[in-house]
Amino acid sequence: MAVPKRRTSKTRAAKRRTHYTITLKRPIKDKDGTWKMPHHINPNTGEYKSEE
Repeated sequence: MAVPKRRTSKTRAAKRRTHYTITLKRPIKDKDGTWKMPHHINPNTGEYKSEE
């Protein structure tokens, strides 16, 4: 069974966790040239996935 020989320090554990970040969704440019958030209704045209 794999058992660590030494205890993992707080610093080493924190360094490993630095990659666990939340990524914010970026607005995308719609067909009509306006910016909107992905998976949301376009506030100007009221369309979602090219459908009303």
